[in-house]
Amino acid sequence: MQVQQYMKLSVAVAVGTIALKTAAWWWTGSVGLLSDALESGVNLAGALFGLAMVTIARRPPDDDHPFGHHKAEYFSSAFEGALILIAALGIGWAAVERLRAPQPLEQLGLGMALSLVSTAINGALAWAMLRASRRYRSIALEADARHLFTDVWTSVGVVAGLVGVLLTGWTWLDPLLALLVALNILREAVHLMGRSTGGLMDTALDPEDQRAIAEVLQRFEAPELRFDHVATRVAGQRRYVDFHLHVPSRWTLGEAARLRGDVEQALMRALPGLRASIQLLPVNVETRFAEMAAHEQHGDAARPATPPSPAPSPSPSSPL
Repeated sequence: MQVQQYMKLSVAVAVGTIALKTAAWWWTGSVGLLSDALESGVNLAGALFGLAMVTIARRPPDDDHPFGHHKAEYFSSAFEGALILIAALGIGWAAVERLRAPQPLEQLGLGMALSLVSTAINGALAWAMLRASRRYRSIALEADARHLFTDVWTSVGVVAGLVGVLLTGWTWLDPLLALLVALNILREAVHLMGRSTGGLMDTALDPEDQRAIAEVLQRFEAPELRFDHVATRVAGQRRYVDFHLHVPSRWTLGEAARLRGDVEQALMRALPGLRASIQLLPVNVETRFAEMAAHEQHGDAARPATPPSPAPSPSPSSPL
């Protein structure tokens, strides 16, 4: 199953769980179940937006986006985080109002049964989507899966509160649990929005992936070969690495190109789907860009002094 198919399944499940949880709230009057239904409505909006962003991310490069549209998935993650934040605020407001004016609850058994059915469906889908997000390296799938997990914990908390009401008769337990659920959802919203921001800022690859790249380059190192200026980044489902490959100046261009091809193949075997950009340079030669970056990294003190400009020669018509 591909990423788009998972997102379509998420949309269908969200519609079904909204119906179940809205019915549970209608029959019981529980603000906890109302918060659960609102969270499922947010799930539906997030799934629809995520499906749109995943579809855009699959578009091939064009004149306006020569490097592709892979970062569109980060907008999905940020949007889901914002929706979760709004849901948390809404649930918190409803819980505070119910704490101020508690109301009796009705038909709790039926309401809890409907809530548990929807929870089981959401939990199974969230688990499958989280595994798929790691396989496809899709932050849109991960965001939707984590959103569904917040829905699962919301439902568990709500049902726990309703059980407490049944056992004790304390109706204030229902809004109190809803308020705690809102705080947990708020934490997840901050996490998702932070992940999306990191992706838009060209975050480096995970340490495990960086170690795999380093191991490949070490296999090719030799006294006359050198790798430097290694930089990695993630863009949606794509992973990139850029670096310089220094070869002896006596090598022909064909010899250097063959080595570069071998290095690229080894990197792609170690990290399938990795895009490598390798710049060939003679040993002990750096690009002007690399020199400028080194000076900026070490500050102006390391910047070589600029030689003074020679004085202009007097023109023949100038007085001596």
